[in-house]
Amino acid sequence: MTTTTRQEAAGRASRRLPFGVYLLAFSLFAMGSAEFLLAGVLPAVAADLRITLASAGALFSAFAVAVVIGGPPLAVLTLRWPRRTTLVATQAVFAVSVAVGLLTDSYPILLATRFLCGLAYAGYWAVAAVTAISLVSSDRTARASGVVVSGLSLAMIVGGPAGAFLSYFTGWRGGFWAVVVLTIVGAVLMLVMLPATDTREQPRVRDELRTMRRPQLWLIFAATLLSTAAYMVTFNYLAAFLTAVTGIAAVWVPAILTLFGVGAFAGLWIGGRISDRRPTRALLGGAAGILGCSVLLAVLAQQAVAVVVLVLLLGVAGFVLNPAIYGRVFTIAAAAPTLAGATTVSAFQLGISLVPVFAGAALNTGASVVSVAWIGAGLAAATLLVIAISTVSQRDQA
Repeated sequence: MTTTTRQEAAGRASRRLPFGVYLLAFSLFAMGSAEFLLAGVLPAVAADLRITLASAGALFSAFAVAVVIGGPPLAVLTLRWPRRTTLVATQAVFAVSVAVGLLTDSYPILLATRFLCGLAYAGYWAVAAVTAISLVSSDRTARASGVVVSGLSLAMIVGGPAGAFLSYFTGWRGGFWAVVVLTIVGAVLMLVMLPATDTREQPRVRDELRTMRRPQLWLIFAATLLSTAAYMVTFNYLAAFLTAVTGIAAVWVPAILTLFGVGAFAGLWIGGRISDRRPTRALLGGAAGILGCSVLLAVLAQQAVAVVVLVLLLGVAGFVLNPAIYGRVFTIAAAAPTLAGATTVSAFQLGISLVPVFAGAALNTGASVVSVAWIGAGLAAATLLVIAISTVSQRDQA
């Protein structure tokens, strides 16, 4: 082998991400599948527990509230723990909580276990993102973060639907038992194969809190919340949009929803490769893409072919931002990233949780479901404004 060939081979190897990054993504896929699986089995849960569908829907809220409020406090409480210990512990709590919920017929206990699952999920996600960037060089942090978050995208595309399909044959608990098994597998692999990434200097809560005072960081959190709500407000009401407005048969709706997930996965891949070098371009391009797709969905709502293509592109645009968001957060909070990473997770989940509020403001007045696309466009425009302010502020401080 010539010297040039060896150098090229070494260069390719250096561009590869470590196995640990993909292991972190796998565990996020396993845990995230439980969030998307519930939607597919909700009527079965309600019937089995003899509760109303609305009461069963509170299981979503319990999980979401726990993710929103749980991440930052858990980041502080576990700050001095070795990261690998925190990751394995949160996976263990998650798996045990899911299992306890599956072994009971009590709705209050199931609701409590969903809350505990949300706390563990938030704790894992925040530390996983920090661990991923510690496994790579500084010029690949956004790409590594994008790969970890892609686990959640795969949970949307594959995990949730596959779990619901399994539950069709085994009862609603079957899919969740699969989640438990995958989560345990991820924890064991992490315990054995994930390298230690902790720094010699013990992290301090004071440093983490001092970092959180930076206005730049809160502008990125605002952009995270707004951009997430911008694409999720359309996605959450897409089934009604497609059947009632576009006129697409209900049998095609799952395939089109999956197409959004495919676009999301592609967006993470694209965003991960451009965000390390051009994070502002990825942020502005993603927000502008959400704005354009949302407007076109509203205008072309009755054109089936156009709508299907736009659903794919909306997934791409929405998830192009995610690696850039993490890249920007960990650049600003480089010295104390754990609490900032946890707050980013909370901002993502809060954006999703506020979707019913934004949509309800229009739909409860009798507006057409097309209005959700216009709401998405408005939120995307607000995202662009926040990103522009953040970019100008960053240049002024440079």
